Amino acid sequence: MPDLVQFELVSPERLILSTEVEMVVVPGTEGNFGVLPGHAPLISTIRPGTIDIYQGGAVTERIFVVSGIAEVTPERCTVLADEAMAPDSLDRATIEAELQTAEGNLPTLREQIGRAQGAERERLATELRHVERQQNVARAKLQALTELSR
Repeated sequence: MPDLVQFELVSPERLILSTEVEMVVVPGTEGNFGVLPGHAPLISTIRPGTIDIYQGGAVTERIFVVSGIAEVTPERCTVLADEAMAPDSLDRATIEAELQTAEGNLPTLREQIGRAQGAERERLATELRHVERQQNVARAKLQALTELSR
């Protein structure tokens, strides 16, 4: 039996998954990283993307995460996800509409920031970061759906 690593995926609501796996690939902010038994200790933020769980040399499960933190030790990988969902629960039409809305709002917000001052400028900058995050999450969801259809 090959060495295994304990993988746990936790959301604010509950423990989603706790199992031993051959390898798990996590979408880190600086790029995807694979975790095998004996991995060096690591803490990473997570970008929107798909966690791939490997058993028998192949991906056996995928879970889409919006953001969070991963902690890796030689024996374990724990992902604390802000949101997690099965990629097949994603609806392409809804996501495309969300992306179109976000992308439609960005030019106006950027223009308003250019004209605003003080507290109004800060409020608009915060709103801009929120819309950019929505755009990034929608793009990552569409990418996950594309990968599923291959």
